[in-house]
Amino acid sequence: MHKQNLESLKVHLLKQTWPNVYLYKFIISNNNSTLALINALFHEGSDIRFKPSAKGNFMSVSASEVAFSVDEIIEKYLKAAEIPGVIAL
Repeated sequence: MHKQNLESLKVHLLKQTWPNVYLYKFIISNNNSTLALINALFHEGSDIRFKPSAKGNFMSVSASEVAFSVDEIIEKYLKAAEIPGVIAL
């Protein structure tokens, strides 16, 4: 996610009350290492759903998790951006 998009997201999220459930969405390369790294970003009780693309080269990831602050959400997107083959939505 680009810095400008993160700033827009932060402005939007600051209007909400925290803690709250947040839905993260990513497109990732469909390989075991990327899956493991994305999975490791979230707490054990998080609701994480994976859906492969039609050809199976990519995977959409939707993860619902309780976030306690806007900064926690932004930090998670920054960590995800460090993983090769991850696109944040």
